[in-house]
Amino acid sequence: MRRAFLCLLSCLLLAACGRGDGLFQGYVEGEYVYVAAPSGGQLVDLAVSRGDTVTRGQRLFVLDADLERAALAEAGQNLSQAENRLADLRKGKRPSEVATIQARLAEAQAARKLADSEHRRRIKLYEQRTIPHEELEKARTEFEQTRQRSEAVAQELATALLGAREDEIRAAEAEVQAARARLDQARWNLDQKTQAAPMDALVFDTLYRAGEWVPAGRPVVALLPPGNIRVRFFVPEARVAALAPGQIVEVLADGRDAPVAAVVTFVSPEAEYAPPVIYSSQSRAKLVFRVEAAPKPGQAPLNPGQPVDVRLGG
Repeated sequence: MRRAFLCLLSCLLLAACGRGDGLFQGYVEGEYVYVAAPSGGQLVDLAVSRGDTVTRGQRLFVLDADLERAALAEAGQNLSQAENRLADLRKGKRPSEVATIQARLAEAQAARKLADSEHRRRIKLYEQRTIPHEELEKARTEFEQTRQRSEAVAQELATALLGAREDEIRAAEAEVQAARARLDQARWNLDQKTQAAPMDALVFDTLYRAGEWVPAGRPVVALLPPGNIRVRFFVPEARVAALAPGQIVEVLADGRDAPVAAVVTFVSPEAEYAPPVIYSSQSRAKLVFRVEAAPKPGQAPLNPGQPVDVRLGG
């Protein structure tokens, strides 16, 4: 009796997901790619429809970008101003400003020459006891003032011809780099308002209509690349040892004359109860192992949600 019971139990386990003809029940699953924009906005153009086939780089949708365009224009102006200021610092004063300083220097040097001549004359007069000491001191003070003024203007001219200090130039260079980074960020923000297909794919679904507001990060289009189709099926413990990644299996679906070849990509190391999608009361009560397989390219496509039977390839 015990042996008969064990045989009956084994038969039930095999029937759970693998029928007597060596077929395992399963279904087709799609791994979708959801395309979204990082910032929100009104959907002004939905360039694709459900069921379309798109190629990599093809435009999918466009969100309103008035604010981003204004921000890009402002960032461009700020960069231009920063670059102009850096150029001014590197080349020093403008020619007209240098000419003004040179004119002031010539005037200061002439005044110094005149004061020096007057000072020398007063010295001779003082030595001849023709003028008092106070007048000599006054001439000496005027000469010192004109000399100091002439030297100050000469230093100002030299500084103007040398350009700005190194620390001022470094600060201006840093501002140019920061302005350029802000411009790049503004350009990226604008570009993100137009989203394109990241790969060749089928447009599985569109989630918004033109004119609707799309929150930041919310998908607008769901894509299904051909390589993202998976067949998921369930195998009893007695048969799971015969499966391994890389093995070829055959997928059978209603309405197809020929099976679809698929490559096993995953074999679960843990047992689980068969999911409700396997519409068998006996199957749902049994522990099985989940197996996934990817159809080989170049075959008639399988549709997500489609029930299938799977058998081991020859």
